[in-house]
Amino acid sequence: MKKMAGEKVVEYVEDGMILGLGTGSTVEYTLRKLGELVKDGLDIKGIPTSMHTRKIAKDCNIPLTTLDDNPKIDLTIDGADEVDSNLNLIKGGGGALTREKIVAYHSKKEIIVIDETKIVKALGVDFPLPVEVVKYGWPSTKKTLEGFGCNVELRKIVDEPYITDNSNYILDCDFERIDEPEQLEKDLNNIPGVVENGLFIGLVDEVIVGSKQGIMTLEK
Repeated sequence: MKKMAGEKVVEYVEDGMILGLGTGSTVEYTLRKLGELVKDGLDIKGIPTSMHTRKIAKDCNIPLTTLDDNPKIDLTIDGADEVDSNLNLIKGGGGALTREKIVAYHSKKEIIVIDETKIVKALGVDFPLPVEVVKYGWPSTKKTLEGFGCNVELRKIVDEPYITDNSNYILDCDFERIDEPEQLEKDLNNIPGVVENGLFIGLVDEVIVGSKQGIMTLEK
């Protein structure tokens, strides 16, 4: 299902486009398909949202550029951990949420590729909300986040704190259910020490879903 969605989205890509290249397992299928098209003559440039994506894109011989050199992005293709009926998202399972949100904000169009398991009735039900925080004073930031009624855990890999590409920590916040994501996004980003959170509100134009019945497309 991931492969179906990841490959379907390349039909939206046109010659001369500047593409935002998202992060995640579904987008990896997109990157490999784009690599095949580039080999056949497709003229694009990609802006990767993580070091991991950058490596895969280079392995696929996709020409890369930067947001500094190309501040207007034609299309960004990305994945998501949860998608609700308003096409709002939780992202950040791969740890790239800050760069992903920056690239999404500067894109003319944002298309999300997922499998059907990522569609939820309400955000936060199946996946904790990632919040990227600076290392300095992070335990105090954690206590502030807990004041919102969530259980907060420092993300770790093999007993060591996970470090983002921006050299920060991630706190995973389990709300069980987020009823007012628009307000929560603003409230969390107003906390000193919070760099960005994984709520993507009003940034998505279309969602391509790989399902057991085939491809579904969700629009605003």
